[in-house]
Amino acid sequence: MWPFRRHSKDAPRDTARLGRRGETLARKHLRKAGLKILARNYACAHGEIDLVAFRPRDEMVVFVEVKTRTSDRYTEPYGAVDAAKQRKLRKTAAHYLAAKARDRDVSHRFDVVSITAGPDGPPRVEHIESAFDAS
Repeated sequence: MWPFRRHSKDAPRDTARLGRRGETLARKHLRKAGLKILARNYACAHGEIDLVAFRPRDEMVVFVEVKTRTSDRYTEPYGAVDAAKQRKLRKTAAHYLAAKARDRDVSHRFDVVSITAGPDGPPRVEHIESAFDAS
């Protein structure tokens, strides 16, 4: 159960708390899938990436956007990763690779972890690998 009030003066705080809980669930999910978390909330002038992970099996860097909602009534959470958000994520990822990667041509992809956490039952976690093109 995730107790969140709707339409209250505390809504921004509730949204931030929901986002943090979603990112925690996403990290656990990614670790179970065999990925190692390299960074959380990596930020630069271009934007922010929720999670940066590494998949040792094929030496791939995985940039992860986490979207958490209390309902999928209007749209699935991953629907919020529109073209503008994708452009920001690509620029931020390029900055990360330039700053952190020894090899700038390292394999990478963009995943979205979509979490729907309603008032009843456990949250639903959907991991969309290669959710959009890296170019």
